[in-house]
Amino acid sequence: MKIKEGFILRTVAKEHVVVAIGEASSILNGIIKLNDTGAFLWGFLKSGANKDRLVLEMQKKYKISEEVAQRDVDAFLYVLYDIGCLEEG
Repeated sequence: MKIKEGFILRTVAKEHVVVAIGEASSILNGIIKLNDTGAFLWGFLKSGANKDRLVLEMQKKYKISEEVAQRDVDAFLYVLYDIGCLEEG
């Protein structure tokens, strides 16, 4: 899966925000605020990553169980799919 074209992550005053530009602005009118974990996962999704990789990276970085990492990744991906900024591929 991958972040759709036109969605950009920026850090402004120590806050991670996603904005939509161009055609993507018809999907997202506003901004998405991400915590550090969301920004960490976003980086992998920007270049394309499957769910298993995201779970593994979460486990390594945060030293958490697979179950906790799976739950957190699922919740994050659900929000991104719901917003419309994530695509398969």
